[in-house]
Amino acid sequence: MNQLLPARAERKGFSARRLVLLASAAGLAIAVTAGAPSSFNGSKLPAFTAPAYADNVQPSAGFADIVAKVKPAVISVRVKIDETAKTTGMGEGGDGEANPRIPFEKFFEQFGRQGMPQGQPRGKQGVTGEGSGFLISADGYAVTNNHVVDGAKTVQVTTDDGAVYKAKVVGTDAKTDLALIKVESDKSFPFVKFADREPRIGDWVVAVGNPFGLGGTVTAGIVSARGRDIGAGPYNDYIQIDAPINKGNSGGPTFNTEGNVIGVNTAIFSPSGGSVGIGFDIPAEAAKMVVAQLKEHGYVDRAWLGVQVQPVTAEIADSLGLKKAEGAIVAEPQADSPATKVGVVAGDVITAIDGTAVKDSRDLARKIGMMAPGSRIKLAVTRKGEAKTLDLTLAKMPDQTQAKAEVEKDASTSGPRLGLNLAPAKDVGGAGSEGVAVVGVDPNGPASERGIKTGDVILDVGGKAVTNVADVRKALSDARSAGKSSILLRVKSAEAMRFVALPIGKA
Repeated sequence: MNQLLPARAERKGFSARRLVLLASAAGLAIAVTAGAPSSFNGSKLPAFTAPAYADNVQPSAGFADIVAKVKPAVISVRVKIDETAKTTGMGEGGDGEANPRIPFEKFFEQFGRQGMPQGQPRGKQGVTGEGSGFLISADGYAVTNNHVVDGAKTVQVTTDDGAVYKAKVVGTDAKTDLALIKVESDKSFPFVKFADREPRIGDWVVAVGNPFGLGGTVTAGIVSARGRDIGAGPYNDYIQIDAPINKGNSGGPTFNTEGNVIGVNTAIFSPSGGSVGIGFDIPAEAAKMVVAQLKEHGYVDRAWLGVQVQPVTAEIADSLGLKKAEGAIVAEPQADSPATKVGVVAGDVITAIDGTAVKDSRDLARKIGMMAPGSRIKLAVTRKGEAKTLDLTLAKMPDQTQAKAEVEKDASTSGPRLGLNLAPAKDVGGAGSEGVAVVGVDPNGPASERGIKTGDVILDVGGKAVTNVADVRKALSDARSAGKSSILLRVKSAEAMRFVALPIGKA
């Protein structure tokens, strides 16, 4: 059975499994979602009117009371899509590249391309799909996944009472796979709001949607996990639930026992294409910020710190004298960035933002990416064993720098030698005037295992600048004398600047 896989589905931990986006086509379900925004990090963002439903829901022995309150706000969405339109949703392309006709193409192959007349040439006819979602304001705003409406020529919604309305796409955000739509009607609609508190693992949840075009369907389960990275983008932080959801629930709401939306259904984890009790939701906190900006601008302005970072591995932590392998190490601050302006330098380890610990480089990217430009933050860093706090104002992310917060691949394991042949960079054509150039790499050595290759230039060893082989030897000797089992190298390659921790022999 053909399946739809989000970008980078081969990420470690998911390589042997299947992640399936929940949109479907040709009478099968697609889904739409949304939530009420609020002020974010002090920035003035538009707020929707107070919800008329779900505020005073009292938990009962079952979920009937909750469903009765929220179900009128859950809608079915029907879209007509030009099959030739290039989508930007999470398809099967590697490295996050979008594929034409994804996500609908795979479903047409799987279900006999029911959305196209027989004999119609491919790419010449619009196709349709159905799904579910929820209203977030009385005047008809609702949210769906970006991959649901990307390339849509028309959007039509059906409310719980069977009424049909036209809708338009207000804005989309491919990085979080969210989109905001507006029902074209003067009617006042029932709606729900996003939860103000984060769900806990083990909390009861209720998912309401329109799987396989069957109509309103309710399932229940619990929050299984938080902070899941499914390889779907730079801001992965999904909630995992076990309430059964299937294709067609994409963008649909998951509610807590208070009747508020805790997440937006986006993908399932399945070897067969059907629910196996592992679903993934975009958290309400992230969706609120995105929805607010989509309503105001039609797009999302993200904050920019201006650093290229990578994880702090156990070896990097050891080489820097850190007690824990936590935080994000700065491989290269970018010119004229907020970080550079307050003195952030390569080798700094970012440990917290506004007092909240930064777990790793991906956590840093999520935290900054969910903030608004102009936000003032306190950045806690560790520099050569000394803790510092830097006050800075985040800037607007330039279009061409959105990938700069990407995480470098970390390297670990042990080995007794470096396996490198080095020469002063100034003596090697094209290597520059600083550092030592790598002129040979033992393919079986630890340096090769960690991605160092011929042509790379080592600028620092153990936090000290090096210009010749003698400098490197001294740095290694000093590290061994200090009892360290690994040493940190700052390496410049054609792709990027990064830190690499290499194991060293004992003195």
